[in-house]
Amino acid sequence: MNKDQKNEVIELLKGKFSQYSNFYITNTESLTVAQVNDLRKVCFDKKVEMKVAKNTLIRKALESLDSEKYAGVYDSLHGVTALMFSDSPKEPALIISSFRKANGKLEKPVLKAAFVADEVFVGDNQLKALTNIKTKNELIGEIVGLLQSPAKRVIAALLEKGNKEGAAVEAPAAE
Repeated sequence: MNKDQKNEVIELLKGKFSQYSNFYITNTESLTVAQVNDLRKVCFDKKVEMKVAKNTLIRKALESLDSEKYAGVYDSLHGVTALMFSDSPKEPALIISSFRKANGKLEKPVLKAAFVADEVFVGDNQLKALTNIKTKNELIGEIVGLLQSPAKRVIAALLEKGNKEGAAVEAPAAE
């Protein structure tokens, strides 16, 4: 790979890191070609972009954007690295988990690190926590539900009180 090609890859990666606020760094080293292709297909279906690049080029791209912001992921850049870019903070974690289960409790791909909403999660032991992260829409739904709950109780109480008073008024008229 010549210098121009390397610069092209760095620029492509910079664009991806700027476009997505969430990315996962994984190790796909011992996966077969068929397994990698299956993983790529699942990622494509779930709107997660998967890219494989050299660690030095990934590091250069991150450093040129904001070296301090991404400092927590640099130690994870070793071995075979596949990047997963997503708008959803937890979709790549769900993909990795389900891929492992579908392939006989396989331990690959290994999560090396994840950068989710300006937070760094390092190590495969963080995968479970990442699958439980709430998306923006899930959080909004919960907040709306919490806000509606007191109003629903008040309306239900008023309707119940109105029904009792209406029943009391109607009862004598029926005699």
